[in-house]
Amino acid sequence: MRFYHCSSVRNSLGKNACDQNMDCLGSKVFAPIKADINGNITKIKAVYDSDPVKYETLQQILLTEKSIYGSEWPKVGATLALMWLKSVFLRGLRFIQVLLQSLVDGERDEDNPNLIRINITKAYDRALKRYHGWIVQNVFKAAQYAAPCRSDFLKALSKDQEVAEEECLRKVCQFLINFTATVDAIYEMYSAMNAELDYLV
Repeated sequence: MRFYHCSSVRNSLGKNACDQNMDCLGSKVFAPIKADINGNITKIKAVYDSDPVKYETLQQILLTEKSIYGSEWPKVGATLALMWLKSVFLRGLRFIQVLLQSLVDGERDEDNPNLIRINITKAYDRALKRYHGWIVQNVFKAAQYAAPCRSDFLKALSKDQEVAEEECLRKVCQFLINFTATVDAIYEMYSAMNAELDYLV
């Protein structure tokens, strides 16, 4: 999805950026998440395609379905798919945000400076852990060992181009300015509409 930091979050339903970010972290680690995202995007896209003008923004989908479904909302329709995207996709964006910020801040494991497990752990603890039961927490802990090393991860962020680490991190820092604002705006939208589902998985 391509989101814009503005009062109305546009409903552009491509997912290439998400795929690329997760592929940098190891496709095996995030394959189940990507499959879940694809299914929920399909549901939302069906609503969007039914009337692209009426459903130009995510807010318009939420507001329209809230008026249609009444007390059943937000656990029905495209809104429910959006809730699961929030659970998986948007929390995943927060995970990516914290991970990248941790790298930019220079946080490293002194004993293993070319591993990013310390960065991944911080991102997981802040963005995802509280939504997971102990089984999923342990699965994620094991999955960290499939993550790439720091140098490979930064190279993947640079689209396999030979870029100095400092230059790569400088670009990541610039990217985080708008990325963080966008993620914050989406969370604020859901919170303001009281559209929250905090299931444990």
